[in-house]
This record gives sequence, C-alpha cells and structure tokens, in this order.
Amino acid sequence: MRKLNLILLIAAVVLAGFFGCSNNEAESADATHKTAQEAQTVADETPSTGDPYYDSLATISHPVRNEANQIVTISTDFGDMVLELYHDVAPAHADSFVARTNDGFYNGLTFHRIIDNFMIQGGDPKGDGTGNSGYFLPAEFSDLPHKEGTLSMARGPNPNSASCQFFVCLARAKFLDNQYTVFGQLLKGYDSLHRIGKVKVVADARGKVEKPAEAVYIRKAFLSDADGKPIK
Repeated sequence: MRKLNLILLIAAVVLAGFFGCSNNEAESADATHKTAQEAQTVADETPSTGDPYYDSLATISHPVRNEANQIVTISTDFGDMVLELYHDVAPAHADSFVARTNDGFYNGLTFHRIIDNFMIQGGDPKGDGTGNSGYFLPAEFSDLPHKEGTLSMARGPNPNSASCQFFVCLARAKFLDNQYTVFGQLLKGYDSLHRIGKVKVVADARGKVEKPAEAVYIRKAFLSDADGKPIK
C-alpha cells in the first residue's frame, strides 16, 4: 500500500517549498498542483472498525527514544495519536510544540492537507496552509530519517520559516531528510494515522487535490504518558 513510485513522483518537485507554512505556499501552487494530483490516489471512505488492516496497525508500538522527552497525544475523530517530542534532537521545535499544546492552540484546528502514501499536515490556525503562530523557529535539521510516523515541521522556502504547522509521514520520504526539522515520532496510533491518510480529498481553491472533503479535526492535543493518558 505504500507505493514507492508515488513517493518518487513527489520527490522531483517538492523540495522548493512544498510544505509552505506562510503566504509563500501560494507562490508554489502551480508547481505542486500536478504533484498533488499524481500523488493522491482516489481515497476510499474510511473503513469501519474491525478491518484487519487497521487492527494490525493498532498493534504497532514504536519504542521511546529518550525517557526525558515529553509526549503529546493528539485526539481526532479517527482515534488518538501518541507522539514523542524529540527535545534531545530539536529542542526549539519540541518546546514550541509543548507550549502551544499547553495553551490549547491546536485544539479545534484541522489536518488541512492529506496526501495518501505521503503525509498528513495540520496545525494551521487559518486552515489553508498560510497561517502561523506569530513567530518562527530556526531550522534544527538532523540525520533522522522521515519515515512512517515521523513528526516533522512544515516550512516555507526559507529554512528558518517553520512555525506551528506540522506533518506526520505516512511512509518513507527520503527526499525530505535534512530539509525539514524532525522533532518527534509516533509511538502509538498508526491505525489512526493511516485512517486519516485515507480520507476522501477534493481540490482546494487553487486546484490542489489534497483538501479533506470533510474537515478532519484535531479535537484536542495534550501532554500524556506513552499510553496516551493525560498528565495532570
């Protein structure tokens, strides 16, 4: 289900600001339009519970990298995703995500871009890929790979333009390595991740086929333990 050819199609054009986190994203709309259409297969409706494929994904548990790192849970209508924040790798990004989580910034926002077999992107207060949190973060690139479940920060063409928008990879995306800041990893909730990755998408105002037909909400983001239980 993770088709390498789809990833390679994306790789040819993405690096010139594919993950815009500001108004710069609009400038690359034409360049990314074709990419999104090629990368996005026709998505089926979200399967009902009891599907063997999603049941198997629900059993996946990624090991904790560092016990000192904080963990955040993102609750959606498709289930919870529990993510370790790599403060030991990207402290500014991890601290920013914790701060915005604690002040409720992400609650009620959406995953506004979904490309099956690639990634889901959310955390934009405007919901269209042009919003930010009012400040920007310095790049904290590392050798960590962008693989299934990787939590990374979106940005514009400027490497230091990351703010609040983030994405979670659905598959290996080698062409993103050392280009975007990896600041975490999904520990549990791989079934939820891939359910979101399979939602039906439609063309947005710019003709890019990556907007969920029905909004996919971040109902709540909160600090938790590795099992997703809230930390008081």
